[in-house]
Amino acid sequence: MFFKKKNKQITVEGNSISVKKINNQDFISITDMLKSKDGDFFVSDWLRNRNTIEFLGVWESINNPNFNYGEFAIIKSKAGLNNYKISVKEWVEKTNAIGLQAEAGRYGGTYAHVDIAFEFGMWISPQFKLYLIKEYQRLKAVENNQYNIEWEVKRVITKANYSVHTDAVKEYIIPKSRRWNKDLEYASEADLLNVAIFGMTAQEWRKQNPERDKAGENIRDSASINELIILSNAESRNAQMIREGISKEERFAKIQEIAKIEFDSLHNYDANKSLKRLNPETYLLEDNTSDKKN
Repeated sequence: MFFKKKNKQITVEGNSISVKKINNQDFISITDMLKSKDGDFFVSDWLRNRNTIEFLGVWESINNPNFNYGEFAIIKSKAGLNNYKISVKEWVEKTNAIGLQAEAGRYGGTYAHVDIAFEFGMWISPQFKLYLIKEYQRLKAVENNQYNIEWEVKRVITKANYSVHTDAVKEYIIPKSRRWNKDLEYASEADLLNVAIFGMTAQEWRKQNPERDKAGENIRDSASINELIILSNAESRNAQMIREGISKEERFAKIQEIAKIEFDSLHNYDANKSLKRLNPETYLLEDNTSDKKN
């Protein structure tokens, strides 16, 4: 079963405004923005204005290589006339515009690229436009901070357990190998965990993700925090089993079994929500497993 990803929301002058990703770009619902406009006002009223058309034409010329300048010229010549109106759907169909998107349905409406949404905000009021920009900037700051937190947690978890695991390989596996190849031995032990946790080797991941491989990423860079928590536990267990002289096949089976149990346990656990906010730039990991009565 697949679930539609929920749009993000910002609040401007008491009204909730939807922000969504379209082709990896942020678009803001100008339908929602209209709730702050006094009196009857429609997107088509804004779109028929000559200044609006000129602004949209410049934006599309900068950002859209497939923009239809011929149709744009016809629309521009009619813009501002009393008997002329054009809908967002017609604008998009005639000019191949990408800055505005009209969506039907219960949760539909008209969405504009942030550049255009800010311009539309001025039609509501200068104050609204400034608050809109401020709230959007706040949203992006939160998103960036969450990304940095997740990246940092991943880095700390991986770094903390890497030395434990590789020291065990070096101390207990490599000396006993008759044909010792240091690099291969490390890679072999790493792939033991990769297959147990991710279901594939590092090389298999690179073949499936050539673009990310070119960008310098690896199989563990694509892991979630929960997966890295499980990987962290697996590295510690594998290191201990290596010291105990347990065979690779047996270690793999045990790690895979425990990993499945931990995946089930962490299925509904959001590690990001366990980050306790100290201030807008600082978070700490909060232990939600402790007994709050103590």
